[in-house]
Amino acid sequence: MVIGDLILTDVLQGFKDDRGFNEAKRLLWRLQQIEVAGFDVAVAAARNYRKLRTLGVTVRGTVDVLIATRCLESGLRLLHNDRDFDAFEKHLALRVVTCEA
Repeated sequence: MVIGDLILTDVLQGFKDDRGFNEAKRLLWRLQQIEVAGFDVAVAAARNYRKLRTLGVTVRGTVDVLIATRCLESGLRLLHNDRDFDAFEKHLALRVVTCEA
């Protein structure tokens, strides 16, 4: 399992107290860490965003486009709970991890 730098930021910024922040950081730091973007992924993300726009889909956040594109480019499956990734799964063949509730 890996965690991207932007995902780490996204998760950690949601904590309201230092205790939760530090515990999550400690746990997440155990995962292999990767850079999400870079110039090649940035260009591919722009292409993916534009492709989805031509299909009538507007993704709300640039970070989500970068994350989904990094997964697509690297053959990684994405664990998420964000409807913005659904369009990537449906139209661009993003592979996701499903969780049973």
